[in-house]
Amino acid sequence: MKKLLLALAISTLTLPVLAGDGVKIKVESKNENINGGSHPCLVVTIYDASPDDIESEWKSKMKGYDAKVSGKDEIFADNALIKTISENTCDVYAYTEKISDTETKFVVGFLLGETWLDSKASSYNAAEKIVKDFAVEQSKDGIAEKRKAAEKLLDDKKDDQSDLEKKNKDLHDDITDYNEKIKKAEEDIKTNESDQTKKKEEIDAQQKVVDDLKSRENSVE
Repeated sequence: MKKLLLALAISTLTLPVLAGDGVKIKVESKNENINGGSHPCLVVTIYDASPDDIESEWKSKMKGYDAKVSGKDEIFADNALIKTISENTCDVYAYTEKISDTETKFVVGFLLGETWLDSKASSYNAAEKIVKDFAVEQSKDGIAEKRKAAEKLLDDKKDDQSDLEKKNKDLHDDITDYNEKIKKAEEDIKTNESDQTKKKEEIDAQQKVVDDLKSRENSVE
């Protein structure tokens, strides 16, 4: 999450391949290199999800079909029972390929017995739905994670703004206090100067009294 926040802080979050106001998920049927050869596969682009997360979630999905899952660079789901595709078990091969920071190519091949499922197969639409639904879910999850990170960053910036506004108010309050103190000090200076003048007059008068008494004292014979 910290890395994601940093990335959002230094870049603008953009979503590629927009259809209207949304991301368009499209599954294509094409031959890809999988399981050691070129075979018919279902290919889709998943947005804003990491390859590691995609692979982890796909493995979990395949285990939900009672498949024995193995492999790292290429995920192999052995004897998956996907009844929407076939009443019999099938082998499913899949791998990810990072295209960009926001796009990951996801390739899935379904091997039914000795036949690789292609767009002409009667169960192709079912397989396509599985792959598309998975891609949609992963894209939504990936975008949601970035959205949450962006919202956290937005909240942090709002907090910073609130702190700045409070600091600004404090500074203005300080200026008001200082101005009031300055005004009072200026008034106190005037009062002080007036008091000094009066006190000097009192001193001069008292000095005259002292001088007169000294003179009177010295005049005694």
